Amino acid sequence: MKTIIPSVKGTRDFYPENMAQRSWLYQKIRQVSEAFGYQEYEAPFLEKIDLYAAKSGEELVKEQSFVFPDRGGELIALRPEMTPSLTRMVAQRQNDLVLPMRWWSFGPFWRYEKPQKGRSREFFQWNIDLIGANSAEADAEMIAIAAAFFKSTGLTPQQVIIKVNNRRMMNQELENLGILGEIRQSALTLVDRRDKLSPVAWDAFALEIGLTETQLAALKVLLADVDLWQKSPELVRLFGAIQAMGLSEYVRFDPQIIRGLAYYTGNVFEAYDVQGEFRTILGGGRYDNLVSDVGGEPVGGVGFAMGDMVISLVLEKFGVIPNLPLSPASVLVTVFDEERLPVSLAVAAELRQAGLNVNGYPEVAKLPKQLKFADRMGIRFVVIIGPDEAANGLVTIKDLKMHSQQTTPRLQAAETIQKMLATALPS
Repeated sequence: MKTIIPSVKGTRDFYPENMAQRSWLYQKIRQVSEAFGYQEYEAPFLEKIDLYAAKSGEELVKEQSFVFPDRGGELIALRPEMTPSLTRMVAQRQNDLVLPMRWWSFGPFWRYEKPQKGRSREFFQWNIDLIGANSAEADAEMIAIAAAFFKSTGLTPQQVIIKVNNRRMMNQELENLGILGEIRQSALTLVDRRDKLSPVAWDAFALEIGLTETQLAALKVLLADVDLWQKSPELVRLFGAIQAMGLSEYVRFDPQIIRGLAYYTGNVFEAYDVQGEFRTILGGGRYDNLVSDVGGEPVGGVGFAMGDMVISLVLEKFGVIPNLPLSPASVLVTVFDEERLPVSLAVAAELRQAGLNVNGYPEVAKLPKQLKFADRMGIRFVVIIGPDEAANGLVTIKDLKMHSQQTTPRLQAAETIQKMLATALPS
């Protein structure tokens, strides 16, 4: 038996049924993005490693990126995220772009990580950003987009939640506790990892980075303060805007939300399933320095990213993905015999010309085999052109879902099928 060469570790094959779900997800993302007035864009899959260095954090650059030298010896990376590419694009044409700008994209990314449930080395990701607006209301719009997406898929506030915090406020609160300098950055990492470590390991990590017992105790009190957000004017305005947009049920304050990437400066947020079964669904926040970091003029932005894997698991868990057709074709034109083959080809072409998606059986075969094929592919209508139909300019149309059939003039076949398509199927 021959050995089949396996796929690369951490990648996925998208068979048609998987691709149908990915396309459905993409369409939901497109609908919500465009509902808020965002334009679709794309960036290269390859970028110079310099673009990520010191902007995305050392772990992402040194441990998680696929990096290789090109033939000229320059280090190139398969893009691990989109924000640096976006800010580079903005910097390159900053004087030509109309601000504030609203952009979104959905494409492949790569990170060298251990493949596990909800995470692979190659994944697809929704990126959406609002650049050139520095208000808390701009941040609220981004969170509202995430909530609107959940709502559009059928996910409820009882199933998913968006947790919000503010990095500026947390930096000030840590400073008030005497946590300064390099230790403060380590303390932010500590906060970010609280749910990822056991209580004992988390306490040990806190002392390891240089916190005193007193500071650790005070930090725990800080992270338990559900009203802490009221100290942040940015968060007060953000929650007011979210309430005005009628999406408050999906959003709550959580002082443990920090976001691991180093470039966030203000409001930050992450979404989770309420039961906590899966990893982060999406995450993002405000960044004020990235465009200037890549050579542009200072301009603030806010955005988030959502990978396709965790959201797919959540959507499947709650059963909100609809039954998607296996085939885009709603019609199969059968081939009765060799003599009638040209007629079948012509009828299929006529139906396509009328706007129908049509699958023509590619060879002569017994009719039961062709009907079974249509049934397995989820094709609703089967067009049969036997000797009598061909001789009299007729076709027989079988509706496999309604278990009915009718014979109609060939020239009226498309109109007949379109009327039948408009007929509601029994539930």
